[in-house]
Amino acid sequence: TMAGRRLREAVKETLISNSNGEFDDETHIVIAGLTNTYSQYIATFEEYTQQRYEAASTLYGPHTLSAYIQEFEKLAKAMAKGEKITKGPSPPDLSSVQLINLREPTGDLPPPHTNFGDMKQDIILPKSGSFKKGDRPIATFWSANPRYDLLTEGTFAVVELLQGKHWVPVYDDDDFCLFFKWKVDNSTLYGTATIEWEIPRDADSGVYRLRHFGSSKKTKDSPNIYFTGASSGFAVS
Repeated sequence: TMAGRRLREAVKETLISNSNGEFDDETHIVIAGLTNTYSQYIATFEEYTQQRYEAASTLYGPHTLSAYIQEFEKLAKAMAKGEKITKGPSPPDLSSVQLINLREPTGDLPPPHTNFGDMKQDIILPKSGSFKKGDRPIATFWSANPRYDLLTEGTFAVVELLQGKHWVPVYDDDDFCLFFKWKVDNSTLYGTATIEWEIPRDADSGVYRLRHFGSSKKTKDSPNIYFTGASSGFAVS
């Protein structure tokens, strides 16, 4: 927390001193702690000398915070002055050396005479024939274990809106209103993916469908086979 305070103060002072009045003492600095890499703790110099838990996990030495502040001040100055800066080094991609103790899934199969992505249970329309805002249409697909490919930068589930003759994605599994649930029947070993959409109050009226994306493997060493499936269209009024 003290490291965060010092970083915020340094950025604030840099913005104020290098701007034309856009920033002042009322400027509120926020640290967004989630990033695309992880560098363990960032202790202050004083805390580092004590070598308690967080300090002992500050991996880059006693001046780690000073290095962070130095680079953030460069960024803040460039932002305040509207200057371009050169791109620094990217963090290493360590995904290939991560330790995974969970066994890989192998050999998923759909039920006879079906394919992955086929519907197990299509949308059940309400008696009125259309859904209203706040309703929850649900569709279930025959599907393989999602761990074959986590679809990083992709999605397992999409809500698509019909615009003219084309289906346009409007919500995916990044959105809190869309739920993706995979499970396997232990008696048959067949997997299903259920997509539930809690229709937002600000959703446009129109015709929608739910779409599922997934992948499977025939054997452990075979390449991924990608599939998709879509529900029937349904109206939202």
